[in-house]
Amino acid sequence: MTELLFREDAYLKEAEACVVAYTPEGGVVLDRSIFYPTGGGQPGDSGQLMWNGGSLDVATTVKVDGDNIALVPAAAQALPPVGAVVQQELDWTRRYRHMRVHTALHLLSVVIPLPVTGGSIGPDKGRLDFDMPEAPEDKEALEAALNALVDQDYQVSQRWITDQELEANPGLVKTMSVKPPMGAGRVRLIWIGRGVDQVDLQPCGGTHVARTSEIGRVRLGKIENKGRQNRRVNILLDD
Repeated sequence: MTELLFREDAYLKEAEACVVAYTPEGGVVLDRSIFYPTGGGQPGDSGQLMWNGGSLDVATTVKVDGDNIALVPAAAQALPPVGAVVQQELDWTRRYRHMRVHTALHLLSVVIPLPVTGGSIGPDKGRLDFDMPEAPEDKEALEAALNALVDQDYQVSQRWITDQELEANPGLVKTMSVKPPMGAGRVRLIWIGRGVDQVDLQPCGGTHVARTSEIGRVRLGKIENKGRQNRRVNILLDD
């Protein structure tokens, strides 16, 4: 099982690891990874892998065999041998923008407190789909409320609960289409704010900024009709 370094420290930009296997498609499986794999609406990370005698560009990162992570080369080339020590270097600019957008989407689910039916994260924008029969009347008010939460500079942290605790608190799950992974005995929650200042708490395996002020200004984009009771709300980073 690949050790998920990004799970404990989303700000790690580089780290050593050891090659443990290849996938049939040519992906490189490491014993520990700073690269986040595609999942939960968040794209897989990209970057570089370097070792004594070679290097490769990582196009994306995916989950394999359940608990392992594979780095997918951008082009067919010689791979580091199994057992080799390699240096991982993240495309930090891209990853950090994903972190900002992801945390902003959690705040969007606060200002629009409706069930979420889907979502997607990119480096410049993101979106959530809501179970929302009618489009919001005041888009500007929503944008102002979202940026007010950003400006509060709330701490963003994680905590873990057991599968049983999540089952006893189904209201923590905002997503209707994707349920948090269970079966390992515990579930990771992302916590925005603390104590009386808590504004959000929900299951999430993705990477986030440490404080909401890091998100920067957010603009509300199109609100699209995606079905009889489904509205897609887009957000964009200003820089």
